[in-house]
Amino acid sequence: MAQNEILQIVVFAVFFAVALGAMPEERQKPIMSLIDDLAHIMLKVTGYVMLFAPLAVWAAIMATVAKNGLGVLWKLIVFMGGFYLSLMILWIILIVVGFIVIGPRYKNLLRLIREPLMIAFSTASSEAAYPKTLEGLNRFGASSRISSFVLPLGYSFNLDGTMMYCTFASVFIAQTYHIDMPLGTQLAMLATLMITSKGVAGVPRASLVVVASTLSQFGIPEAGLLMIMGIDTFLDMGRSATNVIGNSLATAVVAKWEGELGPEHELGPDDVVPSDAVAGDPVPASH
Repeated sequence: MAQNEILQIVVFAVFFAVALGAMPEERQKPIMSLIDDLAHIMLKVTGYVMLFAPLAVWAAIMATVAKNGLGVLWKLIVFMGGFYLSLMILWIILIVVGFIVIGPRYKNLLRLIREPLMIAFSTASSEAAYPKTLEGLNRFGASSRISSFVLPLGYSFNLDGTMMYCTFASVFIAQTYHIDMPLGTQLAMLATLMITSKGVAGVPRASLVVVASTLSQFGIPEAGLLMIMGIDTFLDMGRSATNVIGNSLATAVVAKWEGELGPEHELGPDDVVPSDAVAGDPVPASH
């Protein structure tokens, strides 16, 4: 952990969870309660650290500009442009897949999730968009049983926008340092990010930690992360919205496969699943 090697931590966590699940229930409860309390404490500590993040980002940008000149700002603009262009291509692919699997009525789902998309983009938070996304899926006809299971699960394991950002950021920093990245290395990096990025939705700006750990795994200077910290919020807006559309599509597709996709309807008092009925609270901002 001190060396920022998160992959080993993930592997250890998987084995620890399997071993804990094999323990008798009376032995599980104290450990699980302790872990839950520690997780809340760490999230609170992270919140305190993020209060000082704007000052740190401003100092990092000023130091980068002072050292490399104003030309570095143009590189960041190109990086943002390439990232959003790739997100647009991904959106087109997701929409086409939606029409292929669900049919013409998929356009109605796009209309119903328009509001949560705008919420996610403007707040850079998937947590804020979660209730409206769930409501839109239920109005689309997806059963509450499917949407209340698949949607929160997707917030941890189906983060399309976050994966796009992590790969873009890692390759951009490598190119900045003129480090050769053969196709095999890029594929290995992608596989590493697919593992280490799971669950990042539970911690604000956790994608930065994932990127930093990936850089150390492949011998890329972690200091390069300072170059993109200043624009992370703008990138977060796009990837949060992308996560919403990806999870909405996944939920609708699973509902159709399971025969739980009914006709569109207006929601009644029993149709909306309260957040505390989902497996755990809605996950915080997806990054």
